[in-house]
Amino acid sequence: MTIQLIQGQFDANDAIDIITKMIHVKIKYHENKIAGNSNEEDIKNRETKIKHLQKELFEARKGILLKKENVGLDATINII
Repeated sequence: MTIQLIQGQFDANDAIDIITKMIHVKIKYHENKIAGNSNEEDIKNRETKIKHLQKELFEARKGILLKKENVGLDATINII
């Protein structure tokens, strides 16, 4: 099963807004899991994932702002 979340061309501000909101949802998911978990190894793994997502968001914003044209976004969830 495939769920098409995003597909299209967006101006830089809209693309950044969409990506930011999606990444923030994923970060919030990990934060909630950390709050409900006492397993130190799991907490460290989730903190690493959060830092990686924050870095990726920073890089994506920087790259999008350098473009002088619309940005194509394509986000799909494949359930296997």
